[in-house]
Amino acid sequence: QVQLVESGGGLVQPGGSLRLSCAASGSIFTIYSMGWYRQGTGNERELVASIIFGGSTNYATSVKGRFTISRDNAKNTVYLQMDSLKPEDTAVYYCNLAGDSTGWGYKTDYWGQGTQVTVSS
Repeated sequence: QVQLVESGGGLVQPGGSLRLSCAASGSIFTIYSMGWYRQGTGNERELVASIIFGGSTNYATSVKGRFTISRDNAKNTVYLQMDSLKPEDTAVYYCNLAGDSTGWGYKTDYWGQGTQVTVSS
C-alpha cells in the first residue's frame, strides 16, 4: 500500500510564499510521476504542477513563473515552492503519485489527504 503524507499548508498574505512537501512510503516498484493538484470551493480538481521520473516538469498556466516543483528521488518526496501567492491560489492542495506497486507495469494514481492553502490579508 502506498501512502502520501503532505505538509506545509497554511494561511499566508498575498505576495507571500509557502512550501508544500509530500513524502511517499510503502511498496512501490516504479514511480512514473509525482505532482500537485488543487481544488478550490466550487471548482473541479486541477493540475498545478507535475514532475516525471526523468525530471521534466509541467505547470498550469496560472502558476508558471510563481511555483516551482522539485523532487528528491532518494526520499520519494516532492516539493512545491509557491511564491507570489494570490488569493485565487486558495484551495486544498493534493499530492499525487502515479506509479506501479505490483511490479507488472500497472499504473495507479495515489492521493494524499490534502492540505489547505489560504491566501488572504
